[in-house]
Amino acid sequence: MRRMLLDFIKGHELLARDIISNSGIVIMSAGSVIKKEYIRRLTELDINYVYVEDELSMGIEDVDNTEEMIKAQCQDIVRSIIDKYSYQGYGDLVNIQEVAEQIIGDMIEQPEILFNISGVRRKSESTYSHSINVCALSVLLALRMKLPKAKVREIAVGSLLHDIGYNSMQFDYINNNYNDLNKMEQKELLKHVIYGYSSVIKEDWLTLASKDIILCHHEKMDGSGYPFHKKGDKIKIGSKIVAVCDTFDSIVYGFLCPKMKVHHAIDYIVSQAGVKFDFDIVNCFIESVAAYPNGTVVITNTGEKGIVIRQNVKCPTRPVLHMISDTNGKKYSTWVEKDLNKELTLLIEDTIEL
Repeated sequence: MRRMLLDFIKGHELLARDIISNSGIVIMSAGSVIKKEYIRRLTELDINYVYVEDELSMGIEDVDNTEEMIKAQCQDIVRSIIDKYSYQGYGDLVNIQEVAEQIIGDMIEQPEILFNISGVRRKSESTYSHSINVCALSVLLALRMKLPKAKVREIAVGSLLHDIGYNSMQFDYINNNYNDLNKMEQKELLKHVIYGYSSVIKEDWLTLASKDIILCHHEKMDGSGYPFHKKGDKIKIGSKIVAVCDTFDSIVYGFLCPKMKVHHAIDYIVSQAGVKFDFDIVNCFIESVAAYPNGTVVITNTGEKGIVIRQNVKCPTRPVLHMISDTNGKKYSTWVEKDLNKELTLLIEDTIEL
């Protein structure tokens, strides 16, 4: 089941919970079909929302299990992102990880957030995964920027729900790239920010800053974004942060766009600093995200093959490698480790997908 504002009831929805008046009288019983003509009367009785069963809410009736599952997934992703991308001092990372997990854990306990993100999961597993990734990255970045915890929480909520508008898409967008869609489909896809914002505009559990992220996470500093073509300081800090994290995750995992390797994705983000993305946020981003995450297999300019095992502080392109094979392709029989911060003539030429 999921909570739904009366403004968005189209008629024929199946009621998931009894509607009870302020005096305790059952007005409609669970299992009843809601008719459009009931809306005015319910509004007069000061009822603003109802719980319904539909295709988006199938399978999330067990609230406790779903909450624990999503909370665990969010926290696992925070840990994995830290392990995979970050390379700052470990003391700082431990503190950030604990705070991030606490913020995300508290956020998921809010039923309205749970219902919405569960609805996203039901509609599209890839959109759901993307939403959690962007949330984790945005929270980590906001904490690194030392924003107040209240602001970080707003960013956490807004980033987790930033793509709920895709639930209202009138065509199957999953596993498609934007450039492969026809003009009508592209136009419809861009409306997801409007659909998402419209679905939460009257929800009092969501702050204005979180709603702004849902509406404005595709705005760009130079005015080339949408839906309002906002520029510079007209875009709020939360939407600026999510714009960077959303773009990065989308192009790393190929969500509605061509897929890139991590270091190419970072190169793109950096190239757009001060153009499409806020310069200070990009600086914080590149100080927080490794170009060659731990576990990445790389080829050096000498033809050697190695695997990234550690990161060097503030040197995203110069990690520490465990060498797998030499310039002739011969595997090393002993442990060979090379620190690119010390091996100054050794460069990473490319990465290898295994």
